[in-house]
Amino acid sequence: MMPVKTTCPYCGVGCGIIATRHEDGRVGIAGDPDHPANFGRLCSKGSALAETLSLSDRELHPLIGSKRAPWDEALDLVARKFTNAIRDFGPDSVAFYVSGQLLTEDYYVANKLMKGFIGSANIDTNSRLCMASAVAGHIRAFGSDTVPGTYEDFDLADLVVLVGSNLAWCHPVLFQRLVAAREKRGTKLVVIDPRRTATAESADIHLALRPGSDVALFNGLLRYLFVTGKTDADFVSRHTAGLESALAACSAELAQATGLSAGEIESFFSLFAATEKSVTAFSQGVNQSTSGTDKVNAIINCHLLTGRIGKPGMGPFSLTGQPNAMGGREVGGLANALAAHMDIGNPEHRALVQAFWSAPHIAARPGLKAIDLFRAVGDGRIKALWIMATNPAVSMPDADTVAEALRACPFVVISDVTARTDTARHAHVFLPAAAWGEKSGTVTNSERRISRQRSFLALPGEARPDWWIISQVAKRMGFAGFDYGSPAEIFREHAALTALANGGTRDLDLTPVSDTPYEELAPFQWGGARRFFGSGRFYTADGRARFVPTPWRSAATATTAAYPFILNTGRIRDQWHTMTRTAKTARLMQHIAEPFGELHPDDARMLGIEAASLVEVAKGEKRIILRALINPRQQRGCVFVPMHWSEALSANATVNRLVAANTDPVSGQPELKWSAVSVRPVEAAWYGFAVSREKPDCAPLDYWSLAPAENGWRLECAGMCAVEGFDDVLENILALRGDLLAYHDQASGEHRFALFDGDRLEAAVFFARHPVGVSRNWLAAQLAGKNQGVNRLRLLAGRGGEDGPDRGAIVCSCFSIGIKQIMALVAGGQASTVKDVGDLLKAGTNCGSCKPEIGRIIHETHAAATPGAAPHRSALGAAGLLRP
Repeated sequence: MMPVKTTCPYCGVGCGIIATRHEDGRVGIAGDPDHPANFGRLCSKGSALAETLSLSDRELHPLIGSKRAPWDEALDLVARKFTNAIRDFGPDSVAFYVSGQLLTEDYYVANKLMKGFIGSANIDTNSRLCMASAVAGHIRAFGSDTVPGTYEDFDLADLVVLVGSNLAWCHPVLFQRLVAAREKRGTKLVVIDPRRTATAESADIHLALRPGSDVALFNGLLRYLFVTGKTDADFVSRHTAGLESALAACSAELAQATGLSAGEIESFFSLFAATEKSVTAFSQGVNQSTSGTDKVNAIINCHLLTGRIGKPGMGPFSLTGQPNAMGGREVGGLANALAAHMDIGNPEHRALVQAFWSAPHIAARPGLKAIDLFRAVGDGRIKALWIMATNPAVSMPDADTVAEALRACPFVVISDVTARTDTARHAHVFLPAAAWGEKSGTVTNSERRISRQRSFLALPGEARPDWWIISQVAKRMGFAGFDYGSPAEIFREHAALTALANGGTRDLDLTPVSDTPYEELAPFQWGGARRFFGSGRFYTADGRARFVPTPWRSAATATTAAYPFILNTGRIRDQWHTMTRTAKTARLMQHIAEPFGELHPDDARMLGIEAASLVEVAKGEKRIILRALINPRQQRGCVFVPMHWSEALSANATVNRLVAANTDPVSGQPELKWSAVSVRPVEAAWYGFAVSREKPDCAPLDYWSLAPAENGWRLECAGMCAVEGFDDVLENILALRGDLLAYHDQASGEHRFALFDGDRLEAAVFFARHPVGVSRNWLAAQLAGKNQGVNRLRLLAGRGGEDGPDRGAIVCSCFSIGIKQIMALVAGGQASTVKDVGDLLKAGTNCGSCKPEIGRIIHETHAAATPGAAPHRSALGAAGLLRP
């Protein structure tokens, strides 16, 4: 098969990919060297895409309840239920909840059906959880949801300020572009983040400010710039309004509000003031907040004051989290938006869209935003709900309440690639959607670049594209205007709508590509390669940008004696959302295979929590149990928990169960970075670790976390009650067939088992009174091939010996390089720099997201060899979570 140029389905960088399907069915994945978003680079997740294409977890046929049904029956039922609800209770009794995983064409059809034909704006998206505050901030300042700059600005800037962005882990390819620019032109990097992340370790200045105090910091910067004469007076007078009000809101006492020293604040302010070519890039640490919109505007205010916007190497830059969050915004996927960047509150815009669609209705007001939408599901206002390509029972705050709402809803439709999610279990009808590699359309990345996502795999079973599924339901509901034969037809309609009565009055206009054949569409930026607002013209009524007053206010809730810790949630390097795709590949689970709660050593000592023990994080009656990660780079009084784990791969680690549904009053985006919780140690009677060819039965276990391994599974587990012997535990979780080799040490409490089928290892299981210390990745590797009898005692020992060296916890997922391999090179004098390690082991030479960890390992290995110095063992362990 000829190589196919497509686009990565993960983050908002929008990397180009070349996919090649070989005659034997294998798929080769490579970065597209011609794509201007990545120039051939891929991160660990993108590099592993071919390993996620299996069908083992896919649901490939429509289901009504748990029974397979023909497409016609399932579609007729969906159309009938929605039609009846609208007839009996009105159009606002139904809702769609969609996703940045959809292609623009899918998004367009869903938005058209809900807002133009059903006549309600009750369609919102999981982009509400990641980018709504950026949208609201843009509109308040610019009059439009416009990202002014381009990725090239990272190449041209003399200063890049990253706010609430762990770029090295969450947007690795863009981070490596920034690293290359620093090496070439000496770009300074400031990272503003409460945690000392992998990105912060690469910074010239890291400001570990108090969580939630970003507005106070940027208000202080605005006043500093004004007082020190850094105002671009001509730009401000000719092209802006509202400066006096914005300055009047800058009243917080900086050191008290932010927790930063006067020296730290002065260093940042003076650097920003002195550096004209400055980019301030922000992501979820800014947006996911009850003051997220104010944070965005506080940042923009500083760029407006200095005229640093719309010019090469300068400007505020919103880093989108999902592959098509921008595309969804372009077609009006948010409940408060209209297609083609038109305003749902503007009657002229509504009339234009209604006439263009020949729609019987047009939504007259904004619909329910995500949090309110699920509240309406829970209290019975929403009678029929359709969820597309997302897993809100895990990803939404107050996740238990969301699950309860889904259980109570009279009719729930799920269209997704798998029915094995925490959300899909509540479906009355499940519709099998096409997955990445099977569907075709467009996506828009963070720099407004539209790229084709092309299919290179045949549709499996009865899976169908989302646009087809939505169109079929629309036609069965009796609506005209949905007789599409391809995504190309939908894109042409979308492009024509962006040009309608535009004439430069709106930022989004796809006229330049209207005549380009869809299959030949090359990546392009709408608005052209130019930066917006360089001329000083904005999309407000008077053409002036607005300074927005952003008075600093503390978090919506406060810590108390009962809940003294601030809970922060976020991503880890090699995982994506709720892991329905990334957890299919063992390679991406090697870096961090288990959910964790990250604490500062001082907090751990105070609470009596040991490294690798279990920890409970709780709020009210809701609690989760995690592995303790003790890390000096965490801020005191805070606990960080990754957002990825669900009930599919863990006993009780869904962190959003603890997150209250508090929202930004402007954007409706929920606060996912600040929740008051309690933390305490969990006294486990025993701990266990296992590798097994067959999937263990985890139901009998008190604590467990499951991850795929090559040729099998790896299991972390623990029990809260003492047991006499572990034979019963073993039999409860694994079917024992073959030769069982066992070792028992009652005095130490260690019990080890290895199960063989001839010379082939079937399972190895280890129990102890303390966290099990074995070579996990080495053991997982033993599931491949045969093991001769001479190796059986080594398997019981859990270590490979000289002829089976243990790589240790994986640091570089791209090349499966472990911490012990790196430490050995450094200790042996063969490597003293990150480049040395890359030259010898390749680690860090692909996506580069592991480079900060490699640098830390080098530093701490040298420190360990220094007489009288003691390395941070927990910091070394952090490279592979806990157990090097």
